[in-house]
Amino acid sequence: MTGDSSTSPPDAGGAGPARRGLIAFAWLWVGVPLAYGLYELVRKATQLFTG
Repeated sequence: MTGDSSTSPPDAGGAGPARRGLIAFAWLWVGVPLAYGLYELVRKATQLFTG
């Protein structure tokens, strides 16, 4: 085998700024509703068990 770099997987650490922005947006798209849902779950479970 030679040192041919065309067969190696792309480097994920070298993502450009546009890709980083997309990743951040995707995390927010999922994370914000998830955090709100967990907050509501804890709030309603507290009401259920404390009366």
